[in-house]
Amino acid sequence: MSHPHGPYRADIVGSFLRPDSIKLARQQWAKGDITASQLRDVENEAIRHVVQQQCECGLHVVTDGEFRRAWWHFDFFDGLQGVERYDSEKGIQFNGVQTKAHGVRVTGKLAFGDHPMLEDFRYLKSISGNAEAKMTIPSPSVLHFRGGRKDIDASVYPDLAEYFADLATTWRDAIQAFYAAGCRYLQLDDTVWAYLCSDDQRRQVRERGEDPDELAKIYAHVLNAALEGKPEDMTISLHVCRGNFRSTWISEGGYEPVAEILFGSVNVDAFFLEYDNDRSGDFAPLRFIRPGHQQVVLGLITTKNGELENPEGIKARLQEAAKYVDLKQICLSPQCGFASTEEGNSLTEQQQWDKVRLVTDIAAQVW
Repeated sequence: MSHPHGPYRADIVGSFLRPDSIKLARQQWAKGDITASQLRDVENEAIRHVVQQQCECGLHVVTDGEFRRAWWHFDFFDGLQGVERYDSEKGIQFNGVQTKAHGVRVTGKLAFGDHPMLEDFRYLKSISGNAEAKMTIPSPSVLHFRGGRKDIDASVYPDLAEYFADLATTWRDAIQAFYAAGCRYLQLDDTVWAYLCSDDQRRQVRERGEDPDELAKIYAHVLNAALEGKPEDMTISLHVCRGNFRSTWISEGGYEPVAEILFGSVNVDAFFLEYDNDRSGDFAPLRFIRPGHQQVVLGLITTKNGELENPEGIKARLQEAAKYVDLKQICLSPQCGFASTEEGNSLTEQQQWDKVRLVTDIAAQVW
């Protein structure tokens, strides 16, 4: 059974390469040459165009390409109460590439108030026509995992149990607020589960005095608490991401270490999983996906480069996955967004749309 509001047999993760118009307007705005509302007009125009391009590729679900954001996560965190951004000495070390250096600190009580992204969603919905407008926001676990205890003010949260309770409530309120704004398909982007699959990352977690398995339980609990009271007619998906910055990645390792707790206990409607290469491991962890309404969207088509996959190879991978989870519960998408940060991945816009069209073509043949 599929949900009335996604995921779709042919789906997408969220971000698209930023067009030149946006890159230029952002530079002009940063220099003070144009106003925020002029920047917004340029964004609106580019978003209208990218929605049209998604529909022309045969998608029934559209995003705004995350065109108003510089980052997949920081821009959302900036709009929360109790959170402030800071510049750190070093960014995140990807495979061979360093990112711009930012961090976020919790300096007050966490809460979801009048968040600017609600208006961003309303605009997307207003221009999406018959297509489903999907909103993407980072998962609550990402806010904690990045800095851990050291980035949470101890005078505000002496006890982390209280912090985790507020974290869940903040995201529960976010879910309700996006629902009230008309959102019926919300995706939580979560790099943490992939970190918890990686031996190297697990070692780093232990070095900072935390237990990776304990964290997995806490995050599962926070997610489920955030999902309590979710409206029946709303789909919430979780994208398990390995990091995506200029075509590089952070974590390696199959999903097996977290599969049972993640697939077996987190009550989202769908999991978006990256399966575009050997780093992702085999499909055996999918045996924990619960039968019935839960869907798994397999990211079998890479966004890291422009080379087009062989459709027969992708169909064979879908059949292989179907040994572990019913084909009726499987959907297809690119493995990640095409531009998790405004820099974007190493491929052209034409290659990006060819990839999206490949997803819709294969899905139409398989289902």
